[in-house]
Amino acid sequence: MSDQNPLHNDDPRLEQAAATDESLIRAHDKASAGAPDLHAAYRLLPLALLFIFSGLIFYGGTYLNRYSAHFSGEVFDERQLPGGEVQVAQVDPIALGKRQYTLACVTCHMPNGQGLPTVYPSLVDSEWVNGSEERLIRIVLHGLKGPVTVKGETFNAAAMPAFGQVPTSGYNWSDERIAAVLTYIRQEWGNEAAPIETATVAAIRSQIPARTEWSEAELLAIP
Repeated sequence: MSDQNPLHNDDPRLEQAAATDESLIRAHDKASAGAPDLHAAYRLLPLALLFIFSGLIFYGGTYLNRYSAHFSGEVFDERQLPGGEVQVAQVDPIALGKRQYTLACVTCHMPNGQGLPTVYPSLVDSEWVNGSEERLIRIVLHGLKGPVTVKGETFNAAAMPAFGQVPTSGYNWSDERIAAVLTYIRQEWGNEAAPIETATVAAIRSQIPARTEWSEAELLAIP
């Protein structure tokens, strides 16, 4: 029979309860051996970056608060210059009119302005295109329906929609765009009529209340 104490074990894990304060201190010093951190882990570079980014965030917030106009789309003006001056871009009405014609009118009246026989009237040498400005503006503003005679040929297959900024319009073109497209067709394909001014379109639109498409008879009654 062995006289070895069954409670005695060489496994150091079982002797921690009997460890002295001195042995714990020595064990701690051994585990944390190395150069002491005399600067308490503070380094200059991270602190400098912290101050830089804080300054940028403060500047960005101040800038947005001053110039964002609360992010309202009604305030923004892409023509605004740094000094507060508004630069009005000069738009060539012929170039603008051609673009508008290509976007919408070319589908019916064709790239050459000849339209389609018995369906869409020609704009080339047309008495409507080269004639009264007021009639032509009203056609584009509010549309045209019913039979219309152009160069002796009657067209009644399709109605022309309203292009102006009126309740029945699906296009809502500005007065400037309407004036430009009318100026374009009055000076293209051999036409030589005078250009249409934006102010003329605006004046006619302001005089006429909301209405449906014009008829040929109504238009011919206009001088």
